[in-house]
Amino acid sequence: MTRSDGQELGYEARESAGGEWTFALTGRIDAGSAGRLLSEIDHLLREKKPLRVTLDLSGVQYMDDFGVLLLLELKRHGPTGEGAFRILNPGPKIQEILDMMDFEALAEEHAALKKKRPPNALVRLGEASIRQFSEGRFALSFLGDVCLALGYVILHPRSLRGEDTIQAMQRTGVDAVPIVGLISLLLGLIMAFMSAVQLEQFGANIYVASLVSLAMVRELGPIMTAILVAGRSGSSYAAEIGTMKISEEVDALYSMGFNTTRFLVVPKILASVLVVPVLTLFSDLFAIFGGLVVGVSMLNLTAGAYIDQTIRTLSLFDVSWGFFKSAVFGLLIAYVGCLRGFQVRGGAAAVGQATTSAVVSGIFLIILFDSIFAVILTYWG
Repeated sequence: MTRSDGQELGYEARESAGGEWTFALTGRIDAGSAGRLLSEIDHLLREKKPLRVTLDLSGVQYMDDFGVLLLLELKRHGPTGEGAFRILNPGPKIQEILDMMDFEALAEEHAALKKKRPPNALVRLGEASIRQFSEGRFALSFLGDVCLALGYVILHPRSLRGEDTIQAMQRTGVDAVPIVGLISLLLGLIMAFMSAVQLEQFGANIYVASLVSLAMVRELGPIMTAILVAGRSGSSYAAEIGTMKISEEVDALYSMGFNTTRFLVVPKILASVLVVPVLTLFSDLFAIFGGLVVGVSMLNLTAGAYIDQTIRTLSLFDVSWGFFKSAVFGLLIAYVGCLRGFQVRGGAAAVGQATTSAVVSGIFLIILFDSIFAVILTYWG
């Protein structure tokens, strides 16, 4: 069996008695030819499963580091045991390269690598448990730092970085008004349209206003606004702090004596707690306006009757409850975003992972706490 590539590469495979295969290599074995030669010979070794393999290098005129790697791979994929793999007739230059690279020692290290197995399921479970425990301990420690920093700022208001807080409020609140308003308007239109189809059959058109207002103020307004803020600002917080971590800016702040939690986290948390309830109020108003458009255009309601029914439906407790939930959601979004940012280790890829984790964790906590609030409201009311 013979393969050749002009004068650059060639080999002849011969099967001898006793299951021995001899590969007579000729030409140049370098970076351009080693890969193809390895693929072909390795295929033969896997197919024929010889008991012994001999590489005859008498026809090889040139061999570089890739040629040595080729021999190592062939030895690793070939039969094992004493005398099962032999190299014959290397030229003086080839032998010099093999001696310089210490081929036998490399082959032993290569064989040791082959024996290394991936960790089993129990080891992976243990590693995952340790990692989760470590992350949980860090999250708890970070929560303590945040509480201490907030307490210090409350007792010493002048220590608050006012400009950073206002800038965070602008990024979290003002910049989010267009997207929150548009989505809430569409949500109000959809709810009013879907409910109108059913309520119109019973002559209860006016209750479209009650349904839209109550659903938005109590549930959908706070949770939809919080999810949008988690996607915009939570990820932004994680990316900002994560980038500062990998560029060692956080370490520089710490070495200069700054309290990094007070310096970086407190302004973002205060901004979120203050701004998210206001954004929720905008969301409620836009959704109610969307329902008003459907009520006036499809149900022959007057604007005054629709607004009057909305005011009759909503109570001060409903609005306050929505505000309270939004403030808690804002606190969770800022906390998780900053936490994921401080957990960044490594390079740019870790920043992307932290950003994704901040959004996912933020949305999970929002839904979890909303469920808890629903249970509390059920037993309270």
